[in-house]
Amino acid sequence: MAKVWGACAAAAVLALAAPGTAQAAQGVLFIDRAPHHDPSGCFPLGDFAPSEVANFTDGVGFVWSGPNCDGRVVHAILPGQIAIGHGLSLFIE
Repeated sequence: MAKVWGACAAAAVLALAAPGTAQAAQGVLFIDRAPHHDPSGCFPLGDFAPSEVANFTDGVGFVWSGPNCDGRVVHAILPGQIAIGHGLSLFIE
């Protein structure tokens, strides 16, 4: 089931990255309490410890296993959710 979710999430990210669809999420994304207003794109997460992510946007944040949103999608952080990002980067659009 995890592989299916990862594949679906990756497909969603690729679909959102299609030309002409770039649009920032509306709201504030907090990564380790640092605010990012109307975030869009890839953000680094903690190198030595998992980051706390508070997603107060209207977009889904996808946590990636590698830096620069590379590797595989580990899990998603839904709008309104506060979670620990068990990965090295987070993509939101």
